[in-house]
Order: sequence, then C-alpha cells, then structure tokens
Amino acid sequence: MKLKTTKLTKNNLITYGFVIALFAVVQIFLSAGKVSSLMQGLLVPLCVYVILAISLNLVVGISGELSLGHAGFMCVGAFASAFFSKCTVDLIPVAGLRFLIALLIGAMAAAIFGILIGIPVLRLRGDYLAIVTLAFGEIIKNIANVLFVGKDSNGFHFSIKDAVSLNMEPDGVMLINGPQGITGTPGDSSFLIGILLVLVTLFVVLNLINSRDGRAIMSIRDNRIAAESVGINITKYKLMAFTVSAALAGAAGVLYAHNLSTLTAAPKNFGYNMSIMILVFVVLGGIGNMRGSIISAVLLTLLPELLRGLSDYRMLIYSIVLIVMMLFNWSPGAIELRKRYSPKRLLSKNKAAKEVE
Repeated sequence: MKLKTTKLTKNNLITYGFVIALFAVVQIFLSAGKVSSLMQGLLVPLCVYVILAISLNLVVGISGELSLGHAGFMCVGAFASAFFSKCTVDLIPVAGLRFLIALLIGAMAAAIFGILIGIPVLRLRGDYLAIVTLAFGEIIKNIANVLFVGKDSNGFHFSIKDAVSLNMEPDGVMLINGPQGITGTPGDSSFLIGILLVLVTLFVVLNLINSRDGRAIMSIRDNRIAAESVGINITKYKLMAFTVSAALAGAAGVLYAHNLSTLTAAPKNFGYNMSIMILVFVVLGGIGNMRGSIISAVLLTLLPELLRGLSDYRMLIYSIVLIVMMLFNWSPGAIELRKRYSPKRLLSKNKAAKEVE
C-alpha cells in the first residue's frame, strides 16, 4: 500500500511539474520577446481549454458517462461572474479580490446547475445522457441570448423581450443586452491566474480520483451492478463527479469571461461545437489520463495557429493530424505494440534472460 501511495504521489508531482515547467518556458520566451501578439492572446484561452479538458475527463474518463453539455456549465460560470464583476467594478476596486469573489460565484452557479441537471439526467446512460446534456447546453446558450437586464436608481430590471421593455430611468445602465451580451467586463484574467487555476483544477481532480470517493466512482464505471451490490450509492457518487466537473467548467468560464471586453453567448463560444471540441481533447489525450488531456488541449489549440501560414490547407492538415493521432493512440494494434515494447516489459525480459544465463 505504501509503495502504491508513493507511486501515485510521484505521478501527481510529475503532472504538477509539467504544468509549472510549461509556464516557466512560456515566461522565458515572453521575456525574450519571442512570442507574437497573436500567440500571447492564446495563453489565457489555452488555460481555459486545459481546465475544461481536465474537468470533462472526470466525467467521461473516471465516471464513465458521456456528457456533451460542458459548454453550458462554462456559459453559466462566465455570465454569472461577468454580471457580478460589472455590477461591483466601482464597489470593489481591488481587481484580485473582485476576481476571486467572481470565481467563487461562477463556480457555485455552475455547480448548482450541475446538481439541478444531474439529479434527473444521471438516471440515463450512454447516448441518451449525451443527447440530454447537449440539449441543456443549447438551452443555456439560448436563454442567455434572450435575457435583458438593466439597473437604474429603482434597482434591477429584467426582460426576455427587448431592452425597451425594461422601462428604465434615464440614468439606467444595461448589464446584459440579449444577443449583444455583457460589455465592459473588467479584464482581470492573466496567464499566471490561468496557470494557478489549472493547478487548482489538477489538485481537486487528482485528489478526488485517489480518494475513497474516487475509487467508488471508478467502481461504478467498471461494474455498476457489482458496485450497487456492495452498498455503493450510485446516484450520490455519479452526482458528485458531475457537480465537481460542472463547478470546474464554471471556473473556466470565469477565466474566459474576464479575458474578453464583450461576452456573448455565440455558438462558437458556448455552442455544441465547443462541447465536442472539449471531448476531442479528452479522447485524444487518453480517457482518464489527465496529463494527456493537458497535452492534447495545448497541441490542438496551438496547431491551427501554427499552421495559419498554410492558408486553406491548415484545417486539412489539422484533421489529418487528428486522425493519425487517434489511430496511433487507440487502434488495437498500437495499444498492443505499446504494451509489448513498453520499457518496463523490456526491462523485465532482459532481467529474466540474464537470470537464465
């Protein structure tokens, strides 16, 4: 047991060290002026995608459920936090404190939605669960697009029709303007904050996986009937994984919202394509492999920009790389080759051969 614990700790420290080393390398390149303005603009979104990939891997890889509503939880966190920050930008002048409170609000709002959606939805399995969670993401996005909120001397005004129907006083200010979203959110996000959130996400997920609750969640994934027969509460543990994942997605939404001057619930930001893209990060990096999720999120985010000089061919090359990596990672032949020629197996073979000699 002690050997196993030491191995897990070592593996987790390698993952944390990988993220810190990546941050250090980027900082060196930034200080040397070797990073273009376009790539600098991708640093915070990169952290957002990594957080989303790790949190979705908790549901898909550890819990074994296929969820396609991750962009919806991200949208909840983004709009809840941006609304708070815009309302309190004058009341809380300290950017760090304001962002911390906004982060807690965004994560809590997403977690509440995770519980509300998870209780009825997690009774479903497989494709049915995927379809329902996908529908949830679309519903959240559409609600954000028809929501009008303003504030004047009389307080807050809400409408789902248009801005005129708010009937605000002349001193009124629009906070959420329907399809135009929220304008003027404080730009409190940074690459350093993004990396810290990635480390926090890793800490939460890895500690959950290696805990008693995590083992219960994985037992449900491996054999639901056997887990239920020994008294494991299926609903409780599935809802736990789903809620934690939703809260982390909401935190990613907070980071995303505070990196933009205008936040809109556009299909490219919070649509089903975003959920599919996050799922691609998880599958490509390895289901249940957190380090793989980080690497795939980084590579697939940077690759289209690195290939931008190839104009019309860049998306073709991007697609080919995806197919090749999937074949290499997940084809039965590739998996068998990795097992056969793994360093541990080769070492054990050499040791056995020497003993025979």
